[in-house]
Amino acid sequence: MTPAQAPRDAMTLLRVRGVQRRFGRTLALQATDLDVAENDFITILGPSGCGKSTLLRIVAGLDQPTAGEVQLDGHRITGPGADRGMVFQSYTLFPWLSVLDNVCFGLRERGLPRPQQIEIAQGFLTKVGLTGFADHYPKQLSGGMQQRTALARALANDPRMLLMDEPFGALDHQTRELMQELLLGIWEEQRKTVLFVTHDIDEAVFMGSRVVVMSARPGRIKLDRVVPLAHPRHYSIKTTATFTALKAELTEAVRAEVLAAQALTEAA
Repeated sequence: MTPAQAPRDAMTLLRVRGVQRRFGRTLALQATDLDVAENDFITILGPSGCGKSTLLRIVAGLDQPTAGEVQLDGHRITGPGADRGMVFQSYTLFPWLSVLDNVCFGLRERGLPRPQQIEIAQGFLTKVGLTGFADHYPKQLSGGMQQRTALARALANDPRMLLMDEPFGALDHQTRELMQELLLGIWEEQRKTVLFVTHDIDEAVFMGSRVVVMSARPGRIKLDRVVPLAHPRHYSIKTTATFTALKAELTEAVRAEVLAAQALTEAA
């Protein structure tokens, strides 16, 4: 299999078939097909307004397609479910709950006994480096710590798939890189299937096992590349020839679509 080929195997977890989304007369997302294998980490790139987040929200069940369907484990997605954990760019913690209770929220909704909730939540707080902050409230945390809490909350519910919509986009550069390494380390340990939207090409290559590039609106999948970098990954891989070559290809692909999107805006 060459790096230009995307994997297709019997272990496909998510199937997107002919998914289209219109908002009024505006076609935001063309009929789109995508297969995501079990334990895959797919990063999605593309210009603003190309339908990346729309596609993610449809997979999450937070939006409905105009046409087509999405299946998870062979079952059609018709709404939100505990089998999908979502982490947004904005900080979505409940401000009236402590860090511990934010992480326990989904576990409580599932009816788990309180001692079991606490045991699971504390385990994930340890994984994200927040052991000493269980009794703090969101307003007492930095942005990076809030996103660590949101990640722990999503993982604690043990979803089949983790959906992430630019989760590190609001963080400063140094914190963002630390969060990338943290999430990648957790993925390498747990192999949770991930669909991750980002504008950052370095982030897409470093994090992903596959990178998908979407076209300007109406969005479609223009490019699908396997990332030929072994795990575990260290930040130093960003200086390797393989990383640089793939980043260059993706940069050209994304730039062409950004220019196309700009031309459409100017013509409107």
